Amino acid sequence: MKRIGARRIGLLGGTFNPVHIGHLRAALEVAEFMALDQLRLIPSARPPHRDTPQATAEQRLAMVELAVVGEPRLTVDDRELRRDKPSYTVDTLESVRAELAADDQLFLLLGWDAFCGLPSWHRWQELLEHCHLLVLQRPDADSEAPEALRDLLAARSVSDPLSLQGAGGQISFIWQTPLAISATQIRHLLATDRSARYLLPDAVLAYIQAHDLYRAPNA
Repeated sequence: MKRIGARRIGLLGGTFNPVHIGHLRAALEVAEFMALDQLRLIPSARPPHRDTPQATAEQRLAMVELAVVGEPRLTVDDRELRRDKPSYTVDTLESVRAELAADDQLFLLLGWDAFCGLPSWHRWQELLEHCHLLVLQRPDADSEAPEALRDLLAARSVSDPLSLQGAGGQISFIWQTPLAISATQIRHLLATDRSARYLLPDAVLAYIQAHDLYRAPNA
């Protein structure tokens, strides 16, 4: 089939330990608002900034795959789980970009906290060579970007995310529906034998129960 026009691809990485409604709602809102052709959820195997997840890489991948069933705009990309080294975002971007046409637009989704932590990331200055950054900001976020990012924001920030031009190189902000859900909260509920229903898809909860994940050691 003949290719018509540039594609618009979004990437949302994370440990997804476990994937929950907050992740999925944010991904879907951005996919719809930005009219993305595809938004890929990318589970990280060995996140360099976090402790080793309690669930295995294979289990976290399985949960994300279950979570996106029936939603064609969301897909799962397992390339970081196939990489035998820490999950550096710049490596993932290089890998994805190499598979796309030169004019395809690539968007990396980051939460506000992750964006503020960019100066500690491996080769962070190179991220915009491969993609646009979409920073997901909650209406109740009132912190300022660190000084190390202020010059970058001044030079690369675009107020309207729908006006981002070219394959990459710019930064924009998208307001998100505030959902006070965290994987830490869910793991705590499960570890204390309380229900986590309605915080994550039923299929994911069923998988967690079937594999006895996140239970307290002596439970």
